[in-house]
This record gives sequence, structure tokens and C-alpha cells, in this order.
Amino acid sequence: MDNKLNKIRRKIQLLRSEMLTAGKSIRNQISQDEDCTEASLRLMAMRNIMLGLIHERDSLGGSERLLDVEERLKADYRAARRKPLKGALGRRER
Repeated sequence: MDNKLNKIRRKIQLLRSEMLTAGKSIRNQISQDEDCTEASLRLMAMRNIMLGLIHERDSLGGSERLLDVEERLKADYRAARRKPLKGALGRRER
């Protein structure tokens, strides 16, 4: 079960990166005043595939709670501070 969930998560991650690439392509075509119908249709097809994968993931019990804007702003994503190496301290004191 976990192996199947991991496969679905990998597919979702790959599809997200492909969707970002397609979106970038669409924006470039629009900025150059070109027709982006084909790329837009591909992106919509990717969205349908994504919905199917998410539904499959959720049916296997792998749903992931999404944070709303307020929760995301409150979350602390800063990296933990590490102590500098002893060599780095010696160089700073000079």
C-alpha cells in the first residue's frame, strides 16, 4: 500500500513540474503574441490527470492537509541556526 502511495506521489510531483513548464511555455507564447491553444489544452489535460491521481491517492488514505493562508503565514519555515565551525570562529576573530 505504501509503495503504491509513493508511486502516486512521485507521479504527482513529476506532473506538477511538467505543469509548471507548460505554464511557463504558455506565458512565453502570450508575451510573444503567439497562439497558445495547443499548450493550454495540454495543460488542461494534465490537470485532469492530476485530479485523477489525487483522487486515487486520497482513496488509499494518503490525503495531505493543505494549510490556508493564515496558517502558512504563521508557520516558521526559517532554517535552524547552526553554530559556526571552530575554524570559522578563528578566522572571524582575526
